[in-house]
Amino acid sequence: MSAPDPWDGLRSFTAARIALGRSGVSLPTAEWLRFGVAHAQARDAVHLPLDAAALLHDLAAHGFEALPADSAAGDRATYLRRPDLGRRLSPESAARLATAAAGGCDLAVVAGDGLSARALQAHALPLLLALRPLLEAGGLRLGPVVVVRQCRVALGDEAGAVLAARAVLVLIGERPGLSSPDSLGAYLTWAPAPGRSDAERNCVSNIRPAGLSFERAAHKLAWLVTAARRLGATGVGLKDESDAPALPQANAGCGTIAP
Repeated sequence: MSAPDPWDGLRSFTAARIALGRSGVSLPTAEWLRFGVAHAQARDAVHLPLDAAALLHDLAAHGFEALPADSAAGDRATYLRRPDLGRRLSPESAARLATAAAGGCDLAVVAGDGLSARALQAHALPLLLALRPLLEAGGLRLGPVVVVRQCRVALGDEAGAVLAARAVLVLIGERPGLSSPDSLGAYLTWAPAPGRSDAERNCVSNIRPAGLSFERAAHKLAWLVTAARRLGATGVGLKDESDAPALPQANAGCGTIAP
């Protein structure tokens, strides 16, 4: 009887490609086929177009103010070749957003396809539904959700500035991996304006059912928005301590620490 393989138990804890086995000096055929499927899913995630109309409809049906927009990259091929164009709104979209910027807001949301429209299509609405009550409980005014095709993260800087938002949250499909073609990223920037650097943002990544849950991601983002408002900044100066235990509260009556 052969000894049990210690890797077998470890495989249940991760989707990473470990303990694949071998056939002679090569991988088993089944693993080669699984790799081919995962690679095809990753490629499809990059090229699959966003159904912006469906997402706009779903957002509006759940009470969000949803606005369509496009980046300056007119099509997917241009978007992949010219990242700089994906960081800017098209002139028509910038003008459309300017007309919706009545009074500003505490937080504007940009929902962009990025490198995985599949991630945005599936996860943006559940995340926003989990996040909205947390923001409202904190007295924060949520502005429009701008659904952007051919979007890069930095486009949120221009969109947030046009909407006169105190902060902007960019929800965007992340670069797909071989085990995660549907991972959503969330980037928070305080005082958005063109020219902000990545060092001035906070990121919550791998938001999906098989990664960071919508509830946990919403908790982190609500904490970051509240902390950014208090600090007046995001990025390297704002550390995510949303998972830290709450500090004990002092009992004002007797000066002791509450249990």
